[in-house]
Amino acid sequence: MLSGVKKIALVAHDNKKKDIIEWAYYNRTVLSQHELIATGTTGKLLEEKLGRPVKKLLSGPLGGDQQMGAMIAEEKLDMMVFFWDPMEAQAHDSDVKALLRLAVAWNILMACNRTTADFILTSVLMREDYPVVIPDYSGYLTRKLIE
Repeated sequence: MLSGVKKIALVAHDNKKKDIIEWAYYNRTVLSQHELIATGTTGKLLEEKLGRPVKKLLSGPLGGDQQMGAMIAEEKLDMMVFFWDPMEAQAHDSDVKALLRLAVAWNILMACNRTTADFILTSVLMREDYPVVIPDYSGYLTRKLIE
């Protein structure tokens, strides 16, 4: 169940940090009603621009992506805004793919561009409790493995 106060993860590749900072500042009033978590550098920049605390994880390539993925799997995040760079390969592309896969697997809100982030953030559902349907992975967990 998502409560009215959401735990929102904010992540951006280097070429998208300016975009996420501008987006967050534009949406600062709405974001002030929620808990913000970010990977290292993005979190530092957001704190400076928004003038409010942001829980900072490690830098993405140094483990921050995995920390965020663990938070998703442990149901400690409600939403992820990840402005990733579609035009440049990243040294940690496998980490990025794993993070995006976990967000989908655990059915959390996810926006990868400004338009989607704006639509989600301004949805009436952001201010309400919302019952999230967690997929049933029991079949996967109890599958017979080849010996």
